[in-house]
Order: sequence, then structure tokens, then C-alpha cells
Amino acid sequence: MGVLMDQIGSLLDGFGSALSPMNLLWALVGVTIGTAVGVLPGIGPALTVAMLLPITFRLEASSALIMFAGIYYGGMYGGSTTSILLNTPGETSSMMSALEGNRMARAGRGAAALATAAIGSFVAGTIGTVGLTFLAPVVADFAITRFGPEEYVALMAVAFVTVSALLGPSLLKGVASLLIGLTVGLVGIDGQTGQARLAFGVPALLDGVEVVILVVALFALGETFGHLLAGTGTSTVEPIRGRFALTGEDLRRSWPAWLRGTALGFPIGSLPAGGADVPTFLSYSLERRLSKHPEQFGKGAIEGLAGPEAANNAAAAGVLVPLLTIGLPTSATAAVILTAFQSYGLQPGPQLFSGSGELVWALIASLYIGNVMLLVLNLPLVGLWARMLTIPAYGIYAGVLVFATLGTFAAGGTVTDLLVLYGLGLIGLLMRLADVPVVPAVVAMILGPLLEQQLRRALAISQGDAAVLWSGWITKVLWAVVLLALLLPPLLSYLRARRATTSPPEPAPAESPAPRPPA
Repeated sequence: MGVLMDQIGSLLDGFGSALSPMNLLWALVGVTIGTAVGVLPGIGPALTVAMLLPITFRLEASSALIMFAGIYYGGMYGGSTTSILLNTPGETSSMMSALEGNRMARAGRGAAALATAAIGSFVAGTIGTVGLTFLAPVVADFAITRFGPEEYVALMAVAFVTVSALLGPSLLKGVASLLIGLTVGLVGIDGQTGQARLAFGVPALLDGVEVVILVVALFALGETFGHLLAGTGTSTVEPIRGRFALTGEDLRRSWPAWLRGTALGFPIGSLPAGGADVPTFLSYSLERRLSKHPEQFGKGAIEGLAGPEAANNAAAAGVLVPLLTIGLPTSATAAVILTAFQSYGLQPGPQLFSGSGELVWALIASLYIGNVMLLVLNLPLVGLWARMLTIPAYGIYAGVLVFATLGTFAAGGTVTDLLVLYGLGLIGLLMRLADVPVVPAVVAMILGPLLEQQLRRALAISQGDAAVLWSGWITKVLWAVVLLALLLPPLLSYLRARRATTSPPEPAPAESPAPRPPA
């Protein structure tokens, strides 16, 4: 009971900081910019956050992270608007929203679809933030008391393997992306030996490559170059007809789906191997099974939009649990948020709550505030966001290029930073053409130096005995998760292939006898 009261007291202190006039202003700016940029087609939450990351560098840490949280939640909402009106999901977790929401929009129910997404995002985001409030400190306390260098080595191995296996089309391509990130992370001076690594005699590279440059290059520039090669294409915006409100029947069908989606999204998003993709697909499947109108699925079923949208936003709050408590990003957007913390010299992990508790609780409080702001802001302004979708695609990606270039130069101020930015952007383009995911590269660059540091520390404590890396029960469990993540995907592929080859062919339809000629 005492721990619970301490958490409530810390949260109230966080509200005291987040409700200051300047922080409220930065939260409003964040949700507005995040929604405006997230609405643009082809730009998901991860790209939104990556592109706008450099503009927060001149702010104080608390104001910058509060604004960043607003950009994060605003980008999530803007992505659902694009999915519904343009059938263009910014990430895979929005596919189900696009499937049903766009059908509703084409049937003249775009207003109801957007209202379902807005209210569902608010409900799920608020419940998920409550879960984050009370679960994150518990996980952090456990990690402080039970995690040593060897546990961190195993945990980062879990991060590398699960991100490579789950966020890419194949494990091999995920590992290739991982190696790219590890290589970029080696650039600079070795902290133990003082030797320069992969600097090629360039003094500006002795301090290493900034994670922000890699994030902006792989997400923003790689995406822009890819659209430049493929052609921007054309899209049409479905006009919003009708009142931006839900009928009684819509609410009766939506609110149970909101709650079920939240119940699936937050726990799965909180897992070290979680994310938002799995709960959204599970939510859609569950709603289809429980619905009294299964024939409407695929044609604009409102619960088929409400459930996955709630699961997506609840998972977005759940993803912050492993990120803040053990420094483990489980999605593309979480990897970019980790970059934001590091740009202020903060390393998410067990020590974050004890060392920077005031800032963390102000950030969590700002999530509640940002959810309310999004609901109040987006319900009356949905027509404005819809008109933004008519901006030509070439104008959108030209703006992305300008934002990325100016933001990187403002952060570093050297020509070398721009050369590295565009060089990595071309690598991002090649990765996109080869269908290699970029998230493992970002995670590897962020966690690679930490893995090296903890590995050296563990071996130094054990006097070079590598057996210490799997000596405790926690490390054994984590290495078992690594093996499971490595072996399960190829095993499932093999079983599916075997089932396809051993299943008997369908019998050919019997031919009807030819009619007898008349006598």
C-alpha cells in the first residue's frame, strides 16, 4: 500500500510539472505538429517522430520530452486518419484500421469511422497510461535488484534477436540490418583502449556517428529516396459526410471492442518481444469471432475498426514499459524515442526512475494531458486534417527532405554531419529496395555500445570466465527466449511448407453428362 501511495504522490508531482504554462504549451505544440505531420500519406508515427526529433534539441529536457510525447501520440492519431481516408497505413499495425475504416469512409461513414478512432485512441491510451504508471516502477525496481552485467548481456541479445526476427520479412534480412547498425555504432574512439575505430582519418568521426543522424537518414531520407525512385503516385481523399458523431448503435458496438482491444494491446505491448502488430491482428480476429454481424467484416464493420485501433494505442503505451524500465525498444517508434532520451544524456533503464524521477513522472503525466488534448483538438478539426491530405506527394517528401537536412545541420553544425546523413540515407534506400528492415539497425546502434560495455564488465568481474553469462536463472530464461526466437520462425515455415505439400489435392468437379440428342 505504501508503494502505491508513493507512486500516486510521484504522479501528482509529475502533474505539477506538466501543468506549468510552458509545458502545457509544448504539449499542445507536440500533439498539433504530430497530428498534422502524421496525417500526411506515407508518413507513419516513426517517421514523424524521427523527422521532428531535431527541433526539440534547443529545449530543456522536460519540455522537449513532453513535446516529444505529444508528437508520438499525435503521430499515432494522424496515422489512423490517413488509413481511414486514404487506405494508406503508415505502419503494419494500422492495416486493420485501413481495412474496415476505409470501407466505412467509402460508404459515406467517414465521420463515424474517424470518431471511433479518436474516442478509441483516447480510451485505450488513457487506460494504457494508467498501466504504465503502476507497472513501470515495479519492473524498474525488479531490474535494479536482480540485473547485473550478465543479465544485461542476455537481455540485449533478446532485443537483437527478437527485433531482427519479428520486425522483418526474414531472420536473415533482420540480421543483415543488425550488422549494419553494429558497424555504424563502432565508429569513433574505443572507450577502453582509446583506439580509433572506422574513423578513416576524419576528425569529426572520432566522436562517433550521432544516433539522430542514423535515425533521420534511415527513416526520413530512405523513405524519401524510395518514393523518388518509385514515383509518388496519386491518391484520393474520401470526402467526410455526415456528423462527426456516433449513433447509439455505433457506441453499443464500439465500446466493448475498445475495452477488449485495450486488454489485448497493453499486456502484449509491454512484453520485451511485444509491439503493436500482434495485438491489432488478434483484436481484429477476436472481434470477428464475437460480432453479431460477421458478414459486415471486410465491408466496413465498426467493431473491426474500434478493436484494432484501441489495441494499437494501448500497445503504444505498453511499449513504453520495457523502454523506460530496461531500455529495450520493441518498435520503430520506441527506437526513435530512445534516441531522444540519449540526446539529453539520459539512458532509459532501471536507474532512470531513481536518477531522473521528476522528469520521468512529468513525462508520464504529460501522456494523460496529451490524450485529452488530442480528443479535444481532433474532433472539431478533422475537416482540416482531411484537407491536408490533398497536398501533392512531391510537396510532402520535399518538405521531409528539407526538415531532415536543416534539423541535422542545426544539431551538429558541420558539413561532415550532412555527408554522413546523405551517405546513410543512400544505405537506407538500398535497404528499402532489398526489403531489409531499418529498425534492427537503429536498435543495434543504440544498444551495441551498451552490450560491449556490459560484456567487458561481466568478463572482468569473472576474470575471463564466459560461463558467467548463463550462470543465473534470469540469464537462462533470457537465453532460452533467444533460442526460441531463432528456432521458432524457421520451424513454423517448415511446418507450413510440409502441410502444403502433404495435403491431398482437391478433387476435380465431376463433369455433368452431355445431353442426349433428341430422338
